Amino acid sequence: MFKEVFRKRKYLTLSAGSAADRENKIPFVPDGIWSKCPVCGEGYYFEDIEDNFCLCRKCGFHFRMGARERIKITFDSFEEKFEEIKAKDPISFPDYPKKIDVNRSSSSIDEAVITGIASIKEMTFCACIMDSTFMMGSMGTAVGEKIAKTAELALKRRLPLIIFTASGGARMQEGIFSLMQMAKISAVISKLDEERILYISVLTDPTMGGVTASFAMQADIILSEPGASIGFAGKRVIEKTIKETLPPGFQKAEFLKERGFIDEIINRKNLKEYLYKLLLFHKVG
Repeated sequence: MFKEVFRKRKYLTLSAGSAADRENKIPFVPDGIWSKCPVCGEGYYFEDIEDNFCLCRKCGFHFRMGARERIKITFDSFEEKFEEIKAKDPISFPDYPKKIDVNRSSSSIDEAVITGIASIKEMTFCACIMDSTFMMGSMGTAVGEKIAKTAELALKRRLPLIIFTASGGARMQEGIFSLMQMAKISAVISKLDEERILYISVLTDPTMGGVTASFAMQADIILSEPGASIGFAGKRVIEKTIKETLPPGFQKAEFLKERGFIDEIINRKNLKEYLYKLLLFHKVG
């Protein structure tokens, strides 16, 4: 599962090599188990990264992480809800059903978000965990419905809501129906605010497009992982539109925190304890 995260990234793998190479004692590493950190260049085995919260052991770079892996390292318990809600083809987009099937097979999940009720120690809350390995975490009708229903569940049970965002934006294969999810989710989030029910947003890489323009930035407390890309349109699109060069680090978590858009940047290793303290501070039972 973890290796799927690297599907669209540039990384180096060592080929099996010839028998002559092995006889000359050239190191043999099977394909698909070794790569290099895109920041510091340190070589690593996928298994070592998985055992280290999907972080580079040398520089701490946060690799993208699937929803199931995130659930495993962040929550003490998790009961999945609304798993029956799955993507349909509302505008009969060419080859869309086939693309959905391919993504389900490659990512081992049915949609770009997993939702349910979670706990950290004695603290119970509703949680949505988006997954960029499924169509880049794009927000279609099923994603919107699952998040909205989870927010409604939090409202009904008066439980806090925590959403981990990871998305390239609205899902173009569903047209205007995907854009409608922004308003639908935001409407439920506003009810949580009216009822003074805690909502925490955890931004991960990437959080872009309609997700950023709606529920990702509506939370009472907005956290982020280090180095996460956060924004609406891409950097190149903005530069081309305004005909100016954007400053270094634009749309990175650190840049946004300096300008007050993010409350805190938390290392993934410390996130579970940090969330627990926030829930405890707000007296969540």
